Amino acid sequence: MRLLIFGLGYTGGAIARHLEPGGWRIAAVTREGREGSIAFADADRVAFEIAHATHILSTVAPDETDPILAAYGPQLKEARAWLGYLSSTGVYGDARGAWVDETAPIGTGRRAARAEADAAWLARGARVFRLPGIYGPGRSPLERAARGEAARILVPGQVFSRVHRDDIVAGVVAGFDAPAGAYNLADDLPAPQSDVVAYACALLGIAPPPLVPLEEAELSPQARAFYSENRRVANGKAKRLLGWRPLFPDYRLGLRALSASTSPTITNAAPDTASSDQR
Repeated sequence: MRLLIFGLGYTGGAIARHLEPGGWRIAAVTREGREGSIAFADADRVAFEIAHATHILSTVAPDETDPILAAYGPQLKEARAWLGYLSSTGVYGDARGAWVDETAPIGTGRRAARAEADAAWLARGARVFRLPGIYGPGRSPLERAARGEAARILVPGQVFSRVHRDDIVAGVVAGFDAPAGAYNLADDLPAPQSDVVAYACALLGIAPPPLVPLEEAELSPQARAFYSENRRVANGKAKRLLGWRPLFPDYRLGLRALSASTSPTITNAAPDTASSDQR
């Protein structure tokens, strides 16, 4: 089995590491060809890998357009491999706290380029995994709280969904034998951001930061836009068709597991960017 993976970031790297012991041949494409990967601009080598892969997965977020489809769309169209794409539940936009599943319209939110890429990969017969805020080892509210950088923003009635990195890995692997289409990979308990931070602080034995109303919080425009959306992400389709069950069905189980396995150097861990598009 030969997996070609575009992007070797937080989640993409975990997928590659999970598959390698099982005898998979992994070829990775990164912007600069770092860590033994193939440089994105090495068109001949990338085209060779596309033609010989049994599975192709893109973890790369779009800028104005999807860079993978823009550069290698014709080759991917001819590929006979399984196709997968890591998308975002941000494609659903604001649902005012309602549940959204894969039948909900996309493209109404602030991530127009992501929605266009999502639709383009679906049109090519891919399994599109829509992900909410990602957390996991080295990238969770525990690290931010330990560094004193956590904030609790008060937005009454607002909740977010999230997913542990290891549950994404399991969902993608389960998708190898699933029909093409979109799949939400999210936990079972959408919750306010402030509750998650408070729980992380409790696990660390430190006082939680005070609640700050959104209008008083010192946030970047990007962070403020993040709080403009409110939705609960349903995962029933992934459970039915992939046979997937999250190992960490709520943030409390996930954070407890991370806390139990965290070294004393937690304050030096990587920043928490779980809500970003870095896959």
